[in-house]
Amino acid sequence: MSVTETQMRHNMNRMYRWTRHVYDASRKYYLLGRDICIERLKPQTGDTVCEIGCGTARNLIKLSQKYPKAQFFGIDASDEMLKTATQSIEKKGLSEQIHIHQGYAQSFDPQGLFGLEAPLDKIVFSYSLSIIPPWRESLDHALHLLPAGGEIHIIDFGPMANMPSYARAFIFWWLRIFHVFYKPEIEQYLQRLEYEKRGLLNLKYLFNGYCYHAVFKKF
Repeated sequence: MSVTETQMRHNMNRMYRWTRHVYDASRKYYLLGRDICIERLKPQTGDTVCEIGCGTARNLIKLSQKYPKAQFFGIDASDEMLKTATQSIEKKGLSEQIHIHQGYAQSFDPQGLFGLEAPLDKIVFSYSLSIIPPWRESLDHALHLLPAGGEIHIIDFGPMANMPSYARAFIFWWLRIFHVFYKPEIEQYLQRLEYEKRGLLNLKYLFNGYCYHAVFKKF
């Protein structure tokens, strides 16, 4: 049964109502590769970048500090997460550089939410596709929003194929507690999009396959 956007909002608010306060402190130990994704993003001056599932705005803050000549936006299904994100952005004095709004990966309208007059240049999914039920619709929507030459950047859990079996089993068990799952079908779908000549895929596995970083450049 598909999850409605209202249900998704309720579920995310319930999940993060309390954990948002310790999210960054705890996730830094297993959301590996986020800074690699930030390093490889390399937006040009004036580029508009939107993170889907921006959470506490940890990535957006780092992006804005590293690339001050680009514009950054973020959406998240959870109002609770956005409370923490807003506080963090204001504390860093970045309210003019970073704009966030409640929204859904599969349906958000960047022009309507943020008043943009041109399409987004880059869309980032940082450990969000593995928790988004309509991941395929979310990727399709992102691709639809981007102009030719626009890029989707993804960092997420990988197959962990080169890790010891006991470690892999433990991590997958731990992730299931938080309703997070490794989804090989995402990588397969990206490869299919490239095969269909929708764009060019650059896919790399990091940390013995613990996670993967993918860049899909739209034709």
